[in-house]
Amino acid sequence: MTRSRSPGPRSRRGPTVPPPATGRPPARDDVLAWLGSRTNFERQAPSGAGGTRSFGLGRMRRLLTLIGAPHRTFPAVHVAGTKGKGSTVAMIAAILERAGYRVGRYLSPHVHTIEERICVDGRPIPRRAFERSFGVVIPAVGRLDAAAARRGERGPTWFEAVTAAAFDHFAREKVDIAVVETGLGGRLDATNVFHPLVSVITPVSLDHTAVLGPTVRHIAAEKAGIVKRGCPVVCGARDPQARAVVTAVAGRRRARLLLVDRDFRSEHRAPDDPASLEGDTLLFTMPLAPRGRGGPPTADRYDLGMTGRHQADNAGMAVATVRLLRERGFAIPDEALRDGLATARLPARIERVSSKPLVVIDAAHNVASMRSLLEAIDGALAAARRRGGPTVLVFGASVDKEIEGMLAVVADRFDRIVLTRAASSPRSAPVERLSAACAALGVAAVEVSASPAAALVRARRIAGTRGMVCIAGSFFLAGEIGTP
Repeated sequence: MTRSRSPGPRSRRGPTVPPPATGRPPARDDVLAWLGSRTNFERQAPSGAGGTRSFGLGRMRRLLTLIGAPHRTFPAVHVAGTKGKGSTVAMIAAILERAGYRVGRYLSPHVHTIEERICVDGRPIPRRAFERSFGVVIPAVGRLDAAAARRGERGPTWFEAVTAAAFDHFAREKVDIAVVETGLGGRLDATNVFHPLVSVITPVSLDHTAVLGPTVRHIAAEKAGIVKRGCPVVCGARDPQARAVVTAVAGRRRARLLLVDRDFRSEHRAPDDPASLEGDTLLFTMPLAPRGRGGPPTADRYDLGMTGRHQADNAGMAVATVRLLRERGFAIPDEALRDGLATARLPARIERVSSKPLVVIDAAHNVASMRSLLEAIDGALAAARRRGGPTVLVFGASVDKEIEGMLAVVADRFDRIVLTRAASSPRSAPVERLSAACAALGVAAVEVSASPAAALVRARRIAGTRGMVCIAGSFFLAGEIGTP
């Protein structure tokens, strides 16, 4: 396919990106060691009761200015929400790539390696480029550290440094557009430095309540902080409180709002064989026909590369976003849209990694995502039982998550639960905490393994060749288990 060229926004470039810092760029291992010394809220919760007061955009803006404001050299789509952010980003990026655009994709967290977060045209950042970008970011962070120390403040965080490196890489690769996922919240997230072409808010539910607030309304207000004046918004939230918040913010900022079930509809069609965990379809309708005016609108049908009803919802937001990008001048043919949705993949999103027994890894880490996971694998669980095979859940979670709530969702759906703890995260809940939660729920078929790897070995032994193993509860758990 002949490469399309992006419209107007590319021609309005901001400051040029500086060359790599003088001297030899740091080696990857040195970069990782340096990052390990930074404050990292993915592995440690903000201390005290500061909530969002632990965050702010001042450091990030200063850091980007020091490295040449790379985020001003490309247009962006910005995605926030509680669940489905990563999948929605992956789908939008895949569609744009199939249309011939050079696309930057920024995701968090990663499952296996940090390079997964920073991709151009679906390819993780190469080692030399990784080192080159951090060769620019690290000296700039050092300057900010020194200035912060004089004021008794903290320098840039782990996530701010990685985000800056991602934007530097995108600028150097001359991407036509970037699709960027927020890390935490939205209003004060380090990625919230764009005036994007489109903002996207995926479903909102309770998560990170200690930081974002105790109710869906509080959390939705933080997510809606990515909405900019005059910038169109796609919202896939169905919770009434979340919808009300996003609608109000969009109205105040004069941002056109496309709201699921009002302005577009996403309907899921399950595969003919639900046990196969493939073959899901989206039926997408936009605009919705006003009541009483003509017959039902015609739905466009799209095959999906990712499994589950929730992925049809994510795909619907991706299609609505693409239609807005077309209005902004991006040439995105229907063929690219179909191919992108059919081929988009991400690790640990109902990822089938073996067949005897069937082993599925998913990064579900809150109550809402756990429900979506169970709905998607229900057919496979039923098929395993018909074969006479045991079903086993390997579970581990971060201590600040709704552990009891997640276990309550899954407790009666598996024959056995194997509890474990991901060593890679200090936030991982001890197995004693998980065991106590199971006991409080009256779950007796529980055992403990010292490590995720040992838990998988034990689960596979229990399941035999006819059963099924599901690994869920944490990105860190999924990353440590990897691919069997």
